[in-house]
Amino acid sequence: MKVLIFGASGMVGLGVLRECLVAADVTQVTTVGRGPADTSLFRKDRLDAGFNQALSSKLRQLVHADMFDYRAIESELAGFDACFFCLGVSSLGMREDEYARITYDLTMAAARSLQRLNPGMTFIYVSGAGTDSSERGKTMWARVKGATENALLRQGFAHACMFRPGAIIPMHGVRSKTPAYRLLYPVLQPLLPLLRALWPDKILTTELIGKAMLEAVRHGGEKGVLETADIHRLSMRAA
Repeated sequence: MKVLIFGASGMVGLGVLRECLVAADVTQVTTVGRGPADTSLFRKDRLDAGFNQALSSKLRQLVHADMFDYRAIESELAGFDACFFCLGVSSLGMREDEYARITYDLTMAAARSLQRLNPGMTFIYVSGAGTDSSERGKTMWARVKGATENALLRQGFAHACMFRPGAIIPMHGVRSKTPAYRLLYPVLQPLLPLLRALWPDKILTTELIGKAMLEAVRHGGEKGVLETADIHRLSMRAA
């Protein structure tokens, strides 16, 4: 399969990128963003000859300045089986119109172009636990995310899945851009087996999310909106 990844410079997107590179049935991975993903973050002890070959043969990084307009690069966005849309920002300190422009408007600009260019595409959107599908709740970010999910489900993709992960632990050298999280994760890493044993359906890793996304493309995600437990079950099905 050929896949597009938006937001591959972020924690979730970079984790998904790694799983695409190690998947035997993924033949091409194209990232789209204002800058390239830093693949040097992947743990060096996992970069064997096969992985390095995948980096050079499978991966293409498409740098595009205007993430609201794709007319100039449409020819490079056609012929894909799936899009993993992992691009997003924190709502902290933002007005609703500002957050909606980046979360709703930017996402839908990409989705409209991709659905027209790839009518058989599976589109997977990384949302978040607590998203408000009614679009009428009190929490601003949850309303905007809910509106974005609903619009994507109506867009007309062959398949569309909304991923709502909760707690996420980065793996294989992937790290968060948020400074506070970067301090917290090294402390939690040794506790990961215990945390996963205690709450197997509540805590995900970047690896599990990537595996679940690929499984959703291969065999379907069972339903349009997947909560943390659904994502975990889907990743186990892939394993």
